[in-house]
Amino acid sequence: MSNLKMKEAALIYLDRSGGLQKFIDDCKYYNDSKQSYAVYRFKILINPSDVVELDAELGNHILHQPLKAAEVFQSVCFIAVKTLSLIGQLQTETQINIVLKLTHLPPLPSYGLDLCEFPLDYTSQRFYMMQGIVIAMTTVTKYTQGARFLCSDEACPLSKGFQYIRVHVPGATESATIRNDFLCNLCASSLQEDRKFRVLGDKQIVEIIATKGLHAFQGHSNNQPFRFQSVTIFLRDESVNKMNIGNEYKIIGIPTCVKTSQTAVCIEANSITFCNSKVPSGISDNFRCLLSLTSSSCWKFTAILANIFASQITPPGTYNLLKLCLLMSLVQTTDRNKELEDCLDILIITSDTLLIDRLLNFSINLVPRGIRHLVSAEIFPTLSRNKYGTGAVSIQAGSALLAKGGICFIGDLASHKKDKLEQLQSVLESRNITVYIPGKKFGEDTDQQMTFPVQCSFWSFVDMDSSSRRNAQKINTLIGQMDCSLIPANLVEAFGLLINCNESSPCHPFLSTVQHTLKKAINPEGLLYAASRQFTTEDFEKLLAFAKNLNVEFSLEAERMTHGYYLASRRIRTDSICGSKLSASALKYL
Repeated sequence: MSNLKMKEAALIYLDRSGGLQKFIDDCKYYNDSKQSYAVYRFKILINPSDVVELDAELGNHILHQPLKAAEVFQSVCFIAVKTLSLIGQLQTETQINIVLKLTHLPPLPSYGLDLCEFPLDYTSQRFYMMQGIVIAMTTVTKYTQGARFLCSDEACPLSKGFQYIRVHVPGATESATIRNDFLCNLCASSLQEDRKFRVLGDKQIVEIIATKGLHAFQGHSNNQPFRFQSVTIFLRDESVNKMNIGNEYKIIGIPTCVKTSQTAVCIEANSITFCNSKVPSGISDNFRCLLSLTSSSCWKFTAILANIFASQITPPGTYNLLKLCLLMSLVQTTDRNKELEDCLDILIITSDTLLIDRLLNFSINLVPRGIRHLVSAEIFPTLSRNKYGTGAVSIQAGSALLAKGGICFIGDLASHKKDKLEQLQSVLESRNITVYIPGKKFGEDTDQQMTFPVQCSFWSFVDMDSSSRRNAQKINTLIGQMDCSLIPANLVEAFGLLINCNESSPCHPFLSTVQHTLKKAINPEGLLYAASRQFTTEDFEKLLAFAKNLNVEFSLEAERMTHGYYLASRRIRTDSICGSKLSASALKYL
């Protein structure tokens, strides 16, 4: 009686939600088709809240026993097909393959799966919701959605018809659907697959990490231990190619355990939703007060910001030009699913690499996607063999794609090899990276290529006091008084801003920096300046998060000034005698 009641509730829900009409339309497509089918696949959209309100037991089955719930809808749909004569060729209930697609899960802790907590539950075979960032994905391959088997004994009644139908269920491997050791329930003879009725679908494997796992790539030095691991997501059919490397998603799926060379927890994805970060409501009271006090000038607020920025790393008033440029680059980052149109790449020429490294590392931690690239890792995507033996190629993200919408700090340019620098130059100029997949190496008939947009700003520095540069013969290639002879000119030009941090200039007094360093060595957590106490790191995080989501427009005065600048620079560049060699990219950034 309980099962009958759930079937009745399932039929009522389908009728009220519009699912029944969609089911009838899908049946019409199958019935009108001239092709013969062994398996008829139907996707049913389920709103758990509506189902629970209609029938609590059916709702409980959908949330906690989804395979049994699918059987209930399978029975209802089969009765509907036979009653309304929707598909003439359909013979048995097992030919109907029902896929329940959930719109959401209840916002309760028991339905969330934290990818940083261990152990993960993969035994309950129920739905969970998890959130993470894509760090790797495979190319699309095929899997068996369903297959027809027949008894090998021709005298057996089950050597004909559609009694033995096997379909893929969440968590099952290919061998669970297709094998050669199935036996007939009637005569115990072996079953043979009728290959002409095999139904194939698309499959893709994606690896994600928890959002908090990005701390491992941000150079945190708070000595707080944490652990994380990537989790594998199986995407099938309509979910294929719905996820992109570097994006963050909410995934509803069923955890399972897959045994390869080692046991791994995987998620069979049911539905995928892109995550947009919440737009902050405003800035801190201290910054609001400062903005009010400096409202008489359009420059004061920004100048003060640059002056006091990162006072935990450098004394206020030092490196102001660099800090202003860093703030401009940070404001260009985005948390939304849109192209990062205005990247601001920064290359710094310095002889104090330790201080610059600390300053840049502090700055990237102010935005959600600030990635510190490790020399042992790869900046751009790389290829590897898929560990699940599906024959697909796995594309690993690399630091640049992981920093989507943010900053990729790649350290000293001298730490990268020539071929990597050439690749970096190409990416800076085109803002995309193409990955070539050799077919012969990975078992494919043809070569493939995939192009990924690179939507982050790059920060780097060059140590002008390294022994190789001091001893090298200098070529007369100067920008102002800055020697750039040992950096490829095209690579220098590809960066948006080239900043000379000349520590011997009045803008970088030695004494205050030395005093700051000594005091921080004695008291690393101490706040040495009033600015550090009044405008905290959290205040700067809120300010940047708020500022980068503003819709900025040029004032009429700014439009006139920009137009006049372009006209003047055009005259200068076209003057054959006194013309400047200002490049088009430099003009664009200015």
